[in-house]
Amino acid sequence: MVELLSPAGNFTSLASALKNGADSVYIGIQGFNMRAHSTNFSLSELERAVDMAHKHESRLYVCTNTMMRNQDLHALEKILPLVFESGVDALIVSDLGALELIRDHHLEAHYSVQGNASNTRTLHTLKKLGVKRAILSRELSLEEIKQITSNSPLEIEVFIHGAQCMALSGRCFLSSYLYQKNANCGECLQPCRKVWKMECEDGSKLILEKEDNMTHFLSPRDMCMIEYIPELMESGVAAFKIEGRARSADYVGEVTRVYQEAINTYHNGWSFKNKWLDDLKNVFNRGFDQGFYFQKPLQDSPSNQSPYIKKDVGQVVNYFSQVKAAELRLWSDLKLGDELIIQGPTTGSVKQKAESMQIDGLDIKKAIKGQNVGLKVAEKVRSGDLVYKKVKR
Repeated sequence: MVELLSPAGNFTSLASALKNGADSVYIGIQGFNMRAHSTNFSLSELERAVDMAHKHESRLYVCTNTMMRNQDLHALEKILPLVFESGVDALIVSDLGALELIRDHHLEAHYSVQGNASNTRTLHTLKKLGVKRAILSRELSLEEIKQITSNSPLEIEVFIHGAQCMALSGRCFLSSYLYQKNANCGECLQPCRKVWKMECEDGSKLILEKEDNMTHFLSPRDMCMIEYIPELMESGVAAFKIEGRARSADYVGEVTRVYQEAINTYHNGWSFKNKWLDDLKNVFNRGFDQGFYFQKPLQDSPSNQSPYIKKDVGQVVNYFSQVKAAELRLWSDLKLGDELIIQGPTTGSVKQKAESMQIDGLDIKKAIKGQNVGLKVAEKVRSGDLVYKKVKR
């Protein structure tokens, strides 16, 4: 069975990934991962995160894959005993010194995509160094991946969905040059996602410009391999990885659900469902292509091509299990038929329509800002959960 590996930047996303069928989840701990601007997890939260994953019979991996200076290795060495005690299933690493420390502390090591593993000889070398799994470079084609897996001494993991980088597997210096932020230590501010224009010193233009004389010529589209699950399943790869530790819990849950459903469909008789692609388009995306799997990726993607945005409208203040209803405090209007997303660190992400609302025991069609309203809910929610509604752009 192939493993579906989902991202989580906080407990809400972790719960959403697990509830929607993730076989494993990867997270970051503060100071040692490539998403420094995400919420991330503290050392004291690791054991709770591991327990959540293991209760769902899923595995939990921790990213320690930044560029490591001497002081970073010293800091990592100090926390590894606590990481070991938490029961995490593996650490994701790109630095060879960090790899040695992880091995010495009897932790399973997965070699990060940041290490740019692109050939079989590298994998044999990594095997000697104690690595169990390698995440292959995203710049490889499907045929190259097949050649590698057929001769690999390691488990192979590949990215199948999410953001792509205009640099070689994240080795970019734009943020360092423009903002003095080190992308290789997780501080990327994504200047590539902005609109740009480029001119020579004499004023002549180097690229075709679009709106307002600007264009997204540095911003790749998102990878989406949902239509090619059979090809991936037959490639010999052990794990499919979804990018997105900086994305929202509803994004993580929806993408996980779609890919897990597609994987299950493959085992029971493959038939592609257009709804899968529609569902993926309805969460945040920059347009889709297949990365380097079949050709060079397409260029010129806007910031978000989802037809919807999320607007926060309120918060759960109480849940009544006997009637399966929640009391919401609203800070924006809500009406019957609105598509809602309720998110929380234990709840994860719940999607439903507002189909039944009451105030003081009376059915209503619309509630306004400042009111407390009762809402029939599809699943158990919890006090403090945030409520969003989907709004067309």
